Amino acid sequence: MNKVVNNAEEAIKGIEDNMTLMLGGFGLCGIPENCITALVKKGTKGLTCISNNAGVDDFGIGLMLQKKQVKKMISSYVGENAEFERQLLSGELEVELIPQGTLATRCLASGYGMPAIFTPAGVGTEVADGKETRVFNGKTYLMEYAFDADFAIVKAWKGDAMGNLVFRSTSRNFNPLMAMAGKITIAEVEELVPVGSLDPDQVHTPGIYIHRIFEGKNYEKRIEQRTVRKKQ
Repeated sequence: MNKVVNNAEEAIKGIEDNMTLMLGGFGLCGIPENCITALVKKGTKGLTCISNNAGVDDFGIGLMLQKKQVKKMISSYVGENAEFERQLLSGELEVELIPQGTLATRCLASGYGMPAIFTPAGVGTEVADGKETRVFNGKTYLMEYAFDADFAIVKAWKGDAMGNLVFRSTSRNFNPLMAMAGKITIAEVEELVPVGSLDPDQVHTPGIYIHRIFEGKNYEKRIEQRTVRKKQ
């Protein structure tokens, strides 16, 4: 049951060109920084990345975009990345924009073993082009398939050797959902603690979903948009 690996380089073994990855986090909060850095060094290419956002130019998934490692981006928000915009407009990058709730629920469906969901989000818009719709109780719903990711990579505050994870605040938005959804799930944590030291009532993701775990280092704790008040 010990799922601990030594570092990010060991954790990402098996991630090859043209695979589909889920990457947890919200904005720049709770992103798997160490694994992203390891993927950049490894140079894996042709990746389809499922993430709430695309990072910024010099951080997060933005580093992978700079190296042209991402073939397709599946996200709900991409507004902070100039290189992403350039690749999109030049046709270098395939992009699928998804309503944020739909993105979350497609992750959840994958974790639950459900093949698809029905949602009213996107009905009557470009999001619905070419997709099946059904009417329930007089209301039209759009069918969206569950994601099929080779790996899910998440970042937690604390975890133990069995893979039980505790997230903090905003980082709980997508990390727990994606942790359930990968065929193989990698977790990097700020603090790796002994088995039995986590309060079971505080565990957000049980270890049954986690295949590899390691304690990361050098987390930057960036702020995406820093706003301060002028002195009165």
